[in-house]
Amino acid sequence: MTGLLLLDKPCGITSQSAVTRVKRLYSAGKAGHTGTLDPMAEGLLPVCLGEATKFSHLLLDADKGYLATIKLGVTTSTGDLEGEVCSTAPVSVERAAVEKVLARFTGEILQTPPMYSAVKHAGKRLYELARAGATVARVPRRIEIKAIELIALEHDTLRIEVLCSKGTYIRVLAEDIGAELGCGACLAALRRTRSGEFRGEDAISLEALQASDEAARNARLLAVDALVASLPRIDLEACAARELAAGRVVRQAAHRFATDLARIYGPGHHFLGVARVLASGDIVPRRLMANVARAGAAGIA
Repeated sequence: MTGLLLLDKPCGITSQSAVTRVKRLYSAGKAGHTGTLDPMAEGLLPVCLGEATKFSHLLLDADKGYLATIKLGVTTSTGDLEGEVCSTAPVSVERAAVEKVLARFTGEILQTPPMYSAVKHAGKRLYELARAGATVARVPRRIEIKAIELIALEHDTLRIEVLCSKGTYIRVLAEDIGAELGCGACLAALRRTRSGEFRGEDAISLEALQASDEAARNARLLAVDALVASLPRIDLEACAARELAAGRVVRQAAHRFATDLARIYGPGHHFLGVARVLASGDIVPRRLMANVARAGAAGIA
């Protein structure tokens, strides 16, 4: 079973648990997701099955969109409402002040990964150290907030919509916004609304997926090349497709792209995989579909 499923992950379970359930429903040999959502978070979780797992890293690097609910006046040990309360403060902020603070976070900023994260330190995950009561120094990382919009402000509850680069921690963003407002804050709820070009409204809930019959579930799967639809496309004739399938460089000089990666198709619009396009225009295979690689190894078109 191969394809891409747009899953609406419910809150209360890990991303890996959601993937495991999807894998079981499809009886897939391999499965993986394209960007972790915390257990408390819900929303769009693209799940790759079978051959699609080869191309999941391209979506891992894509921009993400979120709808975040922030609790003002409260800080916690984890940066969200699941942690222990560290401090409380009265809240008295105006919409104009919030908008001014949000504007400061737009663009490239440095963000320090939270202790409750999967980042490794000395071979251990930070969340493992945090659960043991340890705190270690973390190196700030450069991220980009592409857009941030104030959706609603109701006394101590703030709702924002964020479009950001990979590696952004919305929990940390919530804490930093609270610090700038002078009252502290933590994340109360989070929903992912976008991953690359995919949108949350096109996702199916785990409950609905489980209630579907096999035909309906299979109809929800997107083709593998949906993962690489943002890459420029190259169509090869049969001879060149055979060369690529055999792992050899296809020597052409007709292709010039802003990116060095392209999605490659053979005769009949058959998706072959992803390749690098050199400055010379030569095409170097990078990740090929298994049936393509097997065909190349056997010398079959």
